Amino acid sequence: MSADLRVFSDPRSVAVVGASADTAKWGYWIARGALRGAHRRQVHLVNAKGAVIEGTPSVRSLGDLDTAPELVVLCAPAHTVPAVVDEALAMGAKGFLGITAHIDAANGQPGLEQELAARIRAAGARIVGPNCLGIYDAAAELDLVWGSFTPGEVAIVSQSGQLGLELSGLAAHAGLGISRFVSIGNQVDVTARDLLEDLTHHESTRVVVLYLESFAEGRELVSVLARLREAGKPVIVLTVGASDASRSAAKSHTGAMTASTDVVAAACAAAGAVLVQTPVQAVDLAHLLLGSPLPQGRRVAIVSDSGGQGALAADTMARDGLLVPQFTSGTAGRLAELLPAGAGVGNPVDLAGAGEQDLTTYARVVDTILGSGEADTVVLSGYFGCYGADTPSLLDRELSVITNLADSVQAHGRPVVVHSMSHDSDAVRHMRARAVPTLHTIDAASRSIALAATLAARDGRQAGVVAPGGARAGETAGYLDARARLTAYGVSYPQAREATSPEQALEVARELRTPLVLKAGHLEHKTEVDGVRIGIPTPEQARDAYVEMSERLGAGEYVLEEMDTREGTVELIVGSRRDSSFGPVVVVGLGGIHAELYRDVALALAPVSAEAALRMITSLRALPLLQGFRGRPVVDIESAASVVAAVSRLIAEQPDVAECEINPLRVGPTGAVAVDALLVAAPRPPAEPTDTELDRVKEETR
Repeated sequence: MSADLRVFSDPRSVAVVGASADTAKWGYWIARGALRGAHRRQVHLVNAKGAVIEGTPSVRSLGDLDTAPELVVLCAPAHTVPAVVDEALAMGAKGFLGITAHIDAANGQPGLEQELAARIRAAGARIVGPNCLGIYDAAAELDLVWGSFTPGEVAIVSQSGQLGLELSGLAAHAGLGISRFVSIGNQVDVTARDLLEDLTHHESTRVVVLYLESFAEGRELVSVLARLREAGKPVIVLTVGASDASRSAAKSHTGAMTASTDVVAAACAAAGAVLVQTPVQAVDLAHLLLGSPLPQGRRVAIVSDSGGQGALAADTMARDGLLVPQFTSGTAGRLAELLPAGAGVGNPVDLAGAGEQDLTTYARVVDTILGSGEADTVVLSGYFGCYGADTPSLLDRELSVITNLADSVQAHGRPVVVHSMSHDSDAVRHMRARAVPTLHTIDAASRSIALAATLAARDGRQAGVVAPGGARAGETAGYLDARARLTAYGVSYPQAREATSPEQALEVARELRTPLVLKAGHLEHKTEVDGVRIGIPTPEQARDAYVEMSERLGAGEYVLEEMDTREGTVELIVGSRRDSSFGPVVVVGLGGIHAELYRDVALALAPVSAEAALRMITSLRALPLLQGFRGRPVVDIESAASVVAAVSRLIAEQPDVAECEINPLRVGPTGAVAVDALLVAAPRPPAEPTDTELDRVKEETR
């Protein structure tokens, strides 16, 4: 680890305070694990009764030690922790691993954990936790955690200790080992960002799995994840927050259409990481990231020794957004030369029993497809991996085929993923050791390939610099002010004027081109209160509409605007807001009054370039509507992308803006025109009291 964090990976000495001989207690497991590394560091066990633990005597207090321990593990009762910390600091300890929980409550002092962290930092030491499950480092043989770990190449950093243990258990079950495990607990000092930064230099780590529930250092975390990607250590992220409850606080449709997990997904995209939904998905994907080339596209070739399994595999790939293209006649012909008459040589490839007759057929067919360049990934689905287990005399031949598969992968630089009916066999273990990822279900294989392809397409180019600003929403600007701010960033609007009386409404209407639209510009969601009247044909009717609307909705800003009458337009929503963790984000999706119903949106950290905005638009399910669906005209999506980029720059550059939204943005063959604007100002910080006000307060409190 880095200089001040090395104490948490390879300390020269460890003291376990609260070590226990009771196998049901944490103190026993931590003590037992610490003793496994006693051949490379001093291990001291501290037990108030002086118990003998695993044949090792303990001391009754830290003060009984001849030398200061470098790392102190806090497993003691919560009410004793403050005194233990002070004693250890006085001795010169440099690190604390806080297993004990509820320190504040046990001592009746809210904020005590933070105070202890401040004392520790002031003494030049650091603390991980408290309320964590511990630390494991395979290379340093440091085992200060509940449970058992198998050494490997996957690092786990988890805010939930138990979920971290689940990840490690699933990894072990799938044949993967752990390089480092850190349960971060309450993060009163050392944070997930600190620990991830350190992993960039951890030689034995090749893949990182991160579980976080809060992202207090959002943008800094994105930078660290990007550096891990640059170091060749892709990060798989797990989090929570996809429920409707996380959307409830936003004022704009933009906020209501996105959950906190959407923002985390956007942060992962910016950092070159990938978000998954479950621990199983994380472990499955890790298989594909350990030595195997990443797929450089979404084209998949399927090779199966069962027609049914091949067909189901094709359906599964399609559901996961992968492509199963038919082979060219040349490739199909070369495959036909390798297979019996009647074998399927399109895509999927049905071996029609050729694999059973000659196991080398598997490798020769796969190599032919890889060499064709017509697939980014080859999936081998079915019985392969079971031959040696069911018929031991075939094991050597099966292992030889695996060697040929691995050689083809290296020669062509494209991955082969095996879906094997065997969960665990010599062949399965050999494939995984040779960087041929092998999974037990076609669902897992398909999903993991799709995620790996997504990861490969991300370059880790982070969002640009943003101005600081608060995330909370304050007052809503009027429609004219909002559209003026957006117009300054290059967004096009129809001509509009404010009307403050029936007479002025008539005068303004005569200056504008009909038909007209009347809007209650002071209201946030105008259509919900019938605050928009469209298609007004004459100035006189505009005046009458003003009278009716102003009497019904009360005083406020009323705006007459020229109506966009272009045919063949598609309505989009473009919005931005400030996330409390990651700062400004921008959203584009299918808009209009049904925007929240469809929730067809793409989200990214702001600001974004016009090119990145275009990729967001082309990722929408509604893209066919923009590309001439069923005879509709093709619209100018480049102009829409320019608006998305403009809105992203506004929120990134203007710290006084908390939310901004255009709904709808009408996109047609001749460009994009905004016909709505919502801008929510960030609340101003309270003003500093003047000397006169302070004097008055002092006088009133005497």
